[in-house]
Amino acid sequence: MSESSARREPPPKSGERLADWADGRLGIYQLAKSQMRKVFPDHWSYMFGEICLYSFIILILTGTYLTFFFKPTAAEVVYNGSYEPLKGILVSKAYDSTLHISMEVRGGLLIRQIHHWAALVFVAAMLAHMMRVFFTGAFRKPREVNWLFGWTLLMLGIVTGLTGYSLPDDLLSGTGLKFAHGAILSVPVVGTYLAYFLFGGDFPGDDFIARLYPVHILLLPGIMLGLVAAHLILVFYHKHTQFAGPGRSEKNVVGAPFMPIYMAKAGGFFFVVFGVLALMGAVATINPVWAFGPYRTDLVTTGAQPDWYLGFSEGLIRVMPGWEINAWGHTLALGVFIPFSLFPLIMMLIAVYPFLEAWVTGDRREHHVSQRPRNHPVRTGLGVAWLVLYAVLLIGGGNDIVATHLRLSINAITWTVRIGFFVAPVLAFVVTRRICNGLQRRDREKALHGRESGIIKRLPHGEYIEVHEPLTRAELYTLNAHEQPAAYELGPRVDDNGVARRFTVRQRVRARLARAMYGPGTYVPKATPEEYRALHSGWHESERVD
Repeated sequence: MSESSARREPPPKSGERLADWADGRLGIYQLAKSQMRKVFPDHWSYMFGEICLYSFIILILTGTYLTFFFKPTAAEVVYNGSYEPLKGILVSKAYDSTLHISMEVRGGLLIRQIHHWAALVFVAAMLAHMMRVFFTGAFRKPREVNWLFGWTLLMLGIVTGLTGYSLPDDLLSGTGLKFAHGAILSVPVVGTYLAYFLFGGDFPGDDFIARLYPVHILLLPGIMLGLVAAHLILVFYHKHTQFAGPGRSEKNVVGAPFMPIYMAKAGGFFFVVFGVLALMGAVATINPVWAFGPYRTDLVTTGAQPDWYLGFSEGLIRVMPGWEINAWGHTLALGVFIPFSLFPLIMMLIAVYPFLEAWVTGDRREHHVSQRPRNHPVRTGLGVAWLVLYAVLLIGGGNDIVATHLRLSINAITWTVRIGFFVAPVLAFVVTRRICNGLQRRDREKALHGRESGIIKRLPHGEYIEVHEPLTRAELYTLNAHEQPAAYELGPRVDDNGVARRFTVRQRVRARLARAMYGPGTYVPKATPEEYRALHSGWHESERVD
């Protein structure tokens, strides 16, 4: 045997042959080589998006398990399960199967409760993730489309939660469906047709659960799965945003590679999220359908409350005066239709905000560095105002619970919410903007004078001063890396020839919005290098830290 044949490499193993076969047909190696080493920055606020993804995966897993036992039909049967208080009562098969899952299927109640908690956490994490993106300006070009994907996922998550909440056909979910039915009926002209189509006849209808079930387990999750995939693809394509700091710019990303570091951390965090949801499902009871009983049209639960993410819409309807207009034999229920319309309108304003801000600023550049919320006081104020408005209406949605638990007058709570609807967001905006301006002043003073050391020193002529420690160049860069755009202005009213210039309504609106967002008094000018050099050029030796 020759020396060359002795040194011949051993034949590839089965795993290597399979990898070569797949790479030759799918190009996996080149794809992995270009994408698996992609760098992702690290910050605690980025975990909100990961919680969204992991809770969505858990929802799919637990929901798949529940479909094996749930019967989506309103056909009536006599309950003969293991829960004694309901034995012999006529219930729907949907409610009967829900009790069967909760009482008799091994692990069924745990899976049900994990599923419900995961839905609540999913929507909460999406809201927190979108607020992080909003406050840091991470929606700017080229991420406007991804912002719309996230907004659509939030809206679909709310609707999917409503459909899943309604499937068990218990008294609580039936009360919520009756609420939704009334809101749909308030739509002028087409309201009765929409309600008849959705419910398959008069409320509650015999086909509603059968219609709702495929929407909940197939249509909405399928759309959401596609949006999640598109969202992640765009995150990979555009690269992740990062906060300002030394070595970070609009053209690079400083962080850890996707493989193996980021994937290892993400995998561990997935099991942390799963473990927390499992613990919540095991120790915290949620939606005990056996305690509510089956739905009956002549009954209503006391203290009926929707899931928290629907409290906004219910609060609007609860505190709205019962206005009605009767004309030509028709009744327009403004007390229901106006708040029913306000909810999607307010959400639409959130969807179009990135495009509105880009139009006001006229900024068409790409941005990959996130902004600190304090450096954009008006935007931060608007975000906090929206959150305060949501909190006020959430109190309105639970006005009966607040009244009974705190022993307050429900009328007083309702009027407080009505006044707070107009006053609280304005106060929140003003206070938040002032706080942001105060933090900007502190950053400016810190950049110019340095960090307070807490050391008091007496000068030779008897004056006492506090010694300041000068900041490092990296700290100075972080404090002053942000931009402060100038407000768009219309310019002079007349041209060089003395002829009055004409401005369109679009230009006037843009100028007013720009002045409100970036005009005088909206932000504190940041420290400039000239100011820093002028201040420190004559720094007395006695003021330095020994």
